[in-house]
Amino acid sequence: MTGRKSANSSSGRQRDGRSIVIATVSTVVVFGLLGWIIVSAPNWPQVSAQFFDPELFGASLEDLIPAFWKNVQIALIAEVLILVAALGLAIARGAPGPALLPVRFLATAYVDLFRAVPGIVVIFAFGLGIPALDLPGVPNDPTFWAVVTLTLLYSAYVCEVYRSGLESIHPSQEAAARSLGLSHLQTLRYVLVPQGVRRVIPPLLNDFIGLTKDTVLVSFIGVVEIFRTAQIKSYATFNFTPYVALAVVFIIVTIPMARFVDRLAARDRARSQTGVR
Repeated sequence: MTGRKSANSSSGRQRDGRSIVIATVSTVVVFGLLGWIIVSAPNWPQVSAQFFDPELFGASLEDLIPAFWKNVQIALIAEVLILVAALGLAIARGAPGPALLPVRFLATAYVDLFRAVPGIVVIFAFGLGIPALDLPGVPNDPTFWAVVTLTLLYSAYVCEVYRSGLESIHPSQEAAARSLGLSHLQTLRYVLVPQGVRRVIPPLLNDFIGLTKDTVLVSFIGVVEIFRTAQIKSYATFNFTPYVALAVVFIIVTIPMARFVDRLAARDRARSQTGVR
């Protein structure tokens, strides 16, 4: 029996080793072929000089990395506001009873509107239109309106994520809570919201990755962040390498976040399959 187990274990290790070798070889061949096609193109020297200038790449990173802190600040502030506002919208959309129909209607209209209008249009409308009115007491700071517009946009999307989490909870749990004497608000606070939020953490983090990338859109209303810095650098040098450096910064930041989200999602699936919540 022991010998059979040892043989099976050895055979399994051999199969794993072969799989790793095959995967490595196929990856090298595919990417090597793609690289050969690109560098063999007739205009590759010109493209390489315009997009992959090593000296300009390093100089661009020195300016882009500090500018990226502005994107991080905007994303973090907006994310906190989005999490709160979107949860309120999700609860409003599910408000029970005919008396709360106006609340449900307004919440639904908000979500439909900001999911339908392109984000750049919202950013222009609020970031340039409202400051142009010169209303007393209304800030004109582009960073302020960057946070406001991103909060308005992403609250509509995150609201639907929250709502899917709340609606995934079996109605029997709400019925049990109400039978114990809890009010509707108490049921939301102690039963539905904690479970619903826990179930949608991976999608929420995915939205946060999207928010981080979309902070570059606020450059169009005058916020000097990483994209605007890359643009200025590109205009000054007549070269596109700063945009490549910008892409590298976002890749370094967002790919680890994406893998973390995948890990959370896998753990959540495993818990669901075992019946543990």
